[in-house]
Amino acid sequence: MTLAALPRPLSASLPLRRLAAFAAFAAALATAGPPPALAEVLAARDGFPSQPIRFISPFPAGGGNDATTRFVTTRLPEVTGQPALVENRGGAGGNIGAKAVADARPDGYTLLTAQVSLMAVNPTLYASAGFDPLKNFVPVTQLNAAPLAIVVPADSPLKDFDELVRRSKAQPGRLTYASPGNGTLSHLVGVVLQKEAGAQMTHVPYKGAAPAITDLMGHQVDVLVTSTASVAGMIQNGKLRALAVTSPRRIGVFAKVPTLEELGYKNARFEDWYGVFAPAGTSRERVAYLHDAIVRTLRMPEVARLITEGGSEVVGNSPEEFKAQLSQDIDRWSSVVKLSGARVD
Repeated sequence: MTLAALPRPLSASLPLRRLAAFAAFAAALATAGPPPALAEVLAARDGFPSQPIRFISPFPAGGGNDATTRFVTTRLPEVTGQPALVENRGGAGGNIGAKAVADARPDGYTLLTAQVSLMAVNPTLYASAGFDPLKNFVPVTQLNAAPLAIVVPADSPLKDFDELVRRSKAQPGRLTYASPGNGTLSHLVGVVLQKEAGAQMTHVPYKGAAPAITDLMGHQVDVLVTSTASVAGMIQNGKLRALAVTSPRRIGVFAKVPTLEELGYKNARFEDWYGVFAPAGTSRERVAYLHDAIVRTLRMPEVARLITEGGSEVVGNSPEEFKAQLSQDIDRWSSVVKLSGARVD
């Protein structure tokens, strides 16, 4: 299977310095009044919401899913008039948290922040993920679209993506590339890129982007494929260097990094996303309210800036558009999972 044969899709942990910056931002918001642009809270519909709204982030704290969720939940109360709480429930590649939301009461008070690897990859990767992304959830809105980045330490002898390909061909299997885990989007993109380029590297899976970044910095692995959000801060401070990004355009701190399409890999567009889901059976009225409230939050300048600076684009599409995107990504990535041979029993 070639890149051109794959349908185009519509794009996960932040380094400690980036999270520290976000924590400072959130602390500042806690003492600040509502912005002038939001003079009124979005009116409740049929008494909803009348209590805190809980967001399940199905990965450990400190990752991109967690941080992106908090970008939204920090400001969402200004729109809903109710607290927005984040609960990290990690395990089994996000499956545990996803199943918890799938089994929750469909009343709009328990939501899931998910991403492509969880909703479009895991149902094929795992023998039993414990949920069906289309049957057990109602899409609310896609928060962002974010490419993946191919990065190396700042002092790596690999100066560009072409050199990476040349060396991997000259010494098959000698170069190692890390990913946040088997079957993640990063792993699968690495598989497809190697097949397209005729290269051969050894995959080293980690339990998340944070430990992979640590070993990359310690030169335990040569290359890391991960979300732009995971490494934006370290690209900005010069500790890492990006060889290429998988987006169709240059974004944020990656503005000087070539895209794979610019390097001659046509249709090499691989984008991850984070999005909000409600349990199946949640009423259309409550889904519509949650959609409107979250989209208003995404349009706040501070929230949009945090998302954009991390190398992502704000989306905020309709539930129907998000469902169509999810269906397309399930088709796309289930094929790539089969191509990779990855499987978790």
